[in-house]
Amino acid sequence: MSALLIVDLQNDFCPGGALPVPEGDEIVPLINRLADGFDHVLQTQDWHPANHQSFASQHEGKSPYDTIEMAYGTQVLWPDHCVQGTEGADFHPGLDTTQSELIIRKGFRPEIDSYSAFFENDGTTPTGLTGYLKERDIDELFVCGLATDFCVKWSALDGRKQGFDVFVVEDATRGINQDGSLAQAWDEMNEAGVQVISSEAALDVGAVA
Repeated sequence: MSALLIVDLQNDFCPGGALPVPEGDEIVPLINRLADGFDHVLQTQDWHPANHQSFASQHEGKSPYDTIEMAYGTQVLWPDHCVQGTEGADFHPGLDTTQSELIIRKGFRPEIDSYSAFFENDGTTPTGLTGYLKERDIDELFVCGLATDFCVKWSALDGRKQGFDVFVVEDATRGINQDGSLAQAWDEMNEAGVQVISSEAALDVGAVA
């Protein structure tokens, strides 16, 4: 059985937001089409407290995109974004969420960031998504959304580690491409066995799943 996972399609990650992904809003109509084609649709939502430790504003003398060492490893520092209860944390207004049966909020613990839909950035604190999928006999996951080289990538890699067949819908994602991160992300996903698929091919799968 298949499910569509829509990653972080929120205002702050779209043009005009606090941490915009170039052309991030352009995939909204396509993702709505994808959602209509799947019986199971899931979403993630970045949901940070205002004092989140991944924000550069919380570290004196640091600027966005600097890095620091946290207990779980190297952490990129970001502009304040997707703060709980703000418009920036809301889903893009053009996104039709009526098909979504589960919304996973991530990054709500102040001391740890969370890119993946499956685990916090320590790689061990689970979101519960694995259990949700397995209890419903979902073994194929089609991933789309923002950003290809961060939350989409980590969700896809962790999905493979958890034993799922993972497909990234290439034309329904957009990346930040920070210092070559986009090309590296595609390489990492290919090496992990993540399959790259077009939206048309994904819709064909959704129709028969």
